[in-house]
Amino acid sequence: MAWFLLFLAGLFEIGWAVGLKYTDGFTRLTPTVLTVISMIISITLLGLAVKTLPMGTAYAVWTGIGTVGTVLLGIWLLGDPATLVRLFCIGLIVAGIAGLKFVA
Repeated sequence: MAWFLLFLAGLFEIGWAVGLKYTDGFTRLTPTVLTVISMIISITLLGLAVKTLPMGTAYAVWTGIGTVGTVLLGIWLLGDPATLVRLFCIGLIVAGIAGLKFVA
C-alpha cells in the first residue's frame, strides 16, 4: 500500500509541477488553487508512504516520478524539445527508480 501511495504522490507532484506553468506567476486563481491543492495532496501522500518505506528511497522515487512525468508532459503539452539525449536521461532516471524499488 505504501508504494501505491508513493506512486499517487508522484502523480500529484507532476500535477503541481506542470500546474506552476499555468498559474502565470500565481496570478490566475483557478490554476493556482489547483496547483496548491496538488502540492498538499502530494506531500501528504509522501508523508504517509514514508511511515513504512525508507525515507531516502521514498523521496528519490517521489522526485523521480515527478521529474520523469513533468519532462514528458512538458514535451507533450508545452513543446519542450524531445531530443535523444533528453529521452536517454529520462530512461536513466526510470532505471534508477526501478533499482531503488527493487532493493527496498
